[in-house]
Amino acid sequence: MTLFLRASSLRPYRLLPAAVLLFAAHSMFAETPAATKAAPSTPDRASAYYHYGLAHLYEDMAVSAGRSDYATQAVEEYKLALNADPNSQLLQDGLASLYFKIGRIREAVSTAQDRIAKDPNDIGAHELLGKVYLRSLGDTQTPQSGQVLKLAITEYEKLAELKPKDVETHLLLGQLYGLNHDSAKAEAQFKEAQKVDANSEEVALNMARLYGEEGDAKRAADVLNGIPMDDRSARIEYALGATYDQLKKPQEAAAAYQRALDLEPGNLDTERGLANALLADGKLDESLKIFNEIVAAEPQDAQSQIHISEIERRQGHYDQALATLEKAKPLAENSLELSYNEALLYDSLGRYDEATAVLTKLVADTAHADGKYSDGDKANRAVFLDRLGIIYREENKTTEAVAAYKQMVDLGGEYAKGGYQGQVDAYRDAHQWKDATASAAAAAKAQPKDQAVQLMYAGQLADTGEAEQGIALAKAQLSATRTTPEDRDTYLALTQIYTRLKQWPDAAAALDSAAALSTKPDEKLYVYFLRGVLADRQKHYDEAEAEFHKALAIDPQNPTILNYLGYMLADRGVKLPEALTLIRKAVDLDPQNGAYLDSLGWVYFKSGQYDLAEQNLRKAMERMSTDPTVHDHLGEVYEKTGKLKLAVTQWERSMTEYAHSLPADADPADVAKVQHKLENARVKLAKVSPAPAK
Repeated sequence: MTLFLRASSLRPYRLLPAAVLLFAAHSMFAETPAATKAAPSTPDRASAYYHYGLAHLYEDMAVSAGRSDYATQAVEEYKLALNADPNSQLLQDGLASLYFKIGRIREAVSTAQDRIAKDPNDIGAHELLGKVYLRSLGDTQTPQSGQVLKLAITEYEKLAELKPKDVETHLLLGQLYGLNHDSAKAEAQFKEAQKVDANSEEVALNMARLYGEEGDAKRAADVLNGIPMDDRSARIEYALGATYDQLKKPQEAAAAYQRALDLEPGNLDTERGLANALLADGKLDESLKIFNEIVAAEPQDAQSQIHISEIERRQGHYDQALATLEKAKPLAENSLELSYNEALLYDSLGRYDEATAVLTKLVADTAHADGKYSDGDKANRAVFLDRLGIIYREENKTTEAVAAYKQMVDLGGEYAKGGYQGQVDAYRDAHQWKDATASAAAAAKAQPKDQAVQLMYAGQLADTGEAEQGIALAKAQLSATRTTPEDRDTYLALTQIYTRLKQWPDAAAALDSAAALSTKPDEKLYVYFLRGVLADRQKHYDEAEAEFHKALAIDPQNPTILNYLGYMLADRGVKLPEALTLIRKAVDLDPQNGAYLDSLGWVYFKSGQYDLAEQNLRKAMERMSTDPTVHDHLGEVYEKTGKLKLAVTQWERSMTEYAHSLPADADPADVAKVQHKLENARVKLAKVSPAPAK
């Protein structure tokens, strides 16, 4: 045994000539057995050790020099060693392992299987087979991957039985179960590994990854947060940041990415994560700084340049944003995201024809002649078609908008619902109420069992004078128990119907029923928002403000809630700095939204910043030309800045749009106020205008 250890000690010196190594090994043995010697009746350990030592030397040289002749000689030496000691588990496992290393997989498997046939508990043989199957799984060209996965699971199940305290075995088995879509068994293996090593980073990462893949990002975050802060590595913090990204908690994500960078400065992947989290949190300047640093370090990073352009667009630097995209184009010639951002830029600039041209091309380029699309393809097309429909609506091109939404319907599933809703909204924007109702009715007929489509039709009926029929249709969507998630959606729809009809007690009761079925944070958020709307409509402003703040505590980046609260404050002329902050954040998150631009213009007006008010209200009017409130607001600005004729024109347009609006959108008090302003302005104009010549 001592001689064998000496032979092994030569292995690190890989630069010695092969002949010297072989001579050294040869000199350690008094007798060199003949290669053709028959297998002894009793093990010849000395001869076995001799050939085993030579096999190791040839194996090392084969690996370091990449020479097949050394590999062949190593195999022959193993065979001679086995000839001297046929029952040696060490030699048999060694030969099987050598076959695996030099790529003779079939012989490796055969040798390992022979070992297992003789000894079912041969750990080395099971480990070798497990490695073979894992390698095969990594080969995407393997056609029988499902069968190979089962074989790999079988081997590692046996290894977990033979080595119950081995963390690596439990982790590998858990990963294999995950590949086999058996989450329960995967979790059980990770927990077994956790019992062995409660502080294992790999265990925590694997458990978090499993929960994330299951869609339970909160549980994943809990696992990672369970590791004491002082014990966390950069990998843990990076994974935590990615998990917070899933949870749409950009502040927490940014903090985790920053801690990862503190532990491992200069990691570009982590810097990208931090920059994206800051962007999602609306911290545009901080995000832009990091993206610029990334591009300086890696000029070929087209994705970061696209994000830089997005930030520049959201900051209103449109020409600069276009220039950045032009620089990125050669690096990402076929990037759908780049083209989509280009369309958004053209939309922001009011260059609608160019925006629709880009989007139309995106739709055409992603079309499949057979109409079959992957989930990713459907998601992309839905985004392109929806934005195309929105721009057509901004241009008052209702026919074109409806055509775009019909293509969304063809995608089926949730996208079909969005397409149906888009058609109805396009007709509503144009005040084509009969067409809107007909479109909703056609959708309800096409999908009679789809609750969301039926509720859309119910709301349209209630809005257009068929309140009882609409309410009845909505209530018909309730289940017998009235306790399902679908019932919650129905109660929320009823809340909105009753609110628009000013049936306050019924609206409150329906919302209470929805609240009782709301358990998740995002579900509670929407309940708080609707309670705020309901209180605002009844002029209970303090109560409304409190409800909106509850909602924002759950999602501080929700532009709809930010805008509603900001506008409510601005319209009353209270807390104007807070209102401006809220609305500007909403506009940053959705710069093309006409309603948000109207709110921004109105808060500037209330603050006495008339130039900014006019600038934003004009942008809003371009996108919402049929909204009477926008025309009223712009009329106020013109009247305040001495442009009385323009004010009259806007108030006349406001009255025209009110005349074509739904009863729920034309509050008599608001209409009376505009009428009063219009009459006063006409009187003022008559006083300052010269009398016509007779």
